[in-house]
Amino acid sequence: MTEATPLLQVRNLEGWYGESHVLHGIDFHVNEGEVVTLLGRNGAGKTTTLKAIMGILAQRRGSITLNGKELIRMSPRAIARAGIGFCPEERGIFASLSVQENLMLPPRVRPGGLSVEQIFELFPNLQERLNSQGTKLSGGEQQMLAIGRILRTGANLLLLDEPTEGLAPVIIQQIGRTIGLLKEQGFTIILVEQNFRFAASVADRHYVVELGRVIDEIPNRELEANTARIQGYLGV
Repeated sequence: MTEATPLLQVRNLEGWYGESHVLHGIDFHVNEGEVVTLLGRNGAGKTTTLKAIMGILAQRRGSITLNGKELIRMSPRAIARAGIGFCPEERGIFASLSVQENLMLPPRVRPGGLSVEQIFELFPNLQERLNSQGTKLSGGEQQMLAIGRILRTGANLLLLDEPTEGLAPVIIQQIGRTIGLLKEQGFTIILVEQNFRFAASVADRHYVVELGRVIDEIPNRELEANTARIQGYLGV
């Protein structure tokens, strides 16, 4: 029995900010319908990896394939049209626009995006704040809006950068439930996360990133047996 081709395959990915060499040969894959986390200390290269996949990091080389199609020389717009959505840590909410205006801002890039009604089912808070400006939203509401916005576009591979950063525990639980629901609906998710307990509650597999390389892969079912190892990696 042959293994299915991964939805996303990253091979020998290198990346630079100016003259600073940040990624030193990242290798990992994500299968369709999986939730995979990139774990590691601050500065390990996790966010830079997401930016390189999305094409936002201009100086990159190596191979990034989506369903076997090479993306490394494609523009961010073309990568978005291929079905990848990026939710940055800073969320990118426009302060002067309402929730509705923020939600409708990005264009649909391909079929299959969630309707506004489906997004409100995931995030009822957003419907209640529909006419509120971005500046009036809590951190949790901004995160919901940032995720909801990319779900409209038709992306089926979601890159979520630190979605629980700075949020209250009750909101973190809601984000976790949402990720579970999205997985049930067939979305594939790469999650950069400092909150290891949260990552363990939603992910199928974990890649450990250190100094711009993937140094370990741990299936979620083996986490308990490898707790000490992970704590050593993360400096917990």
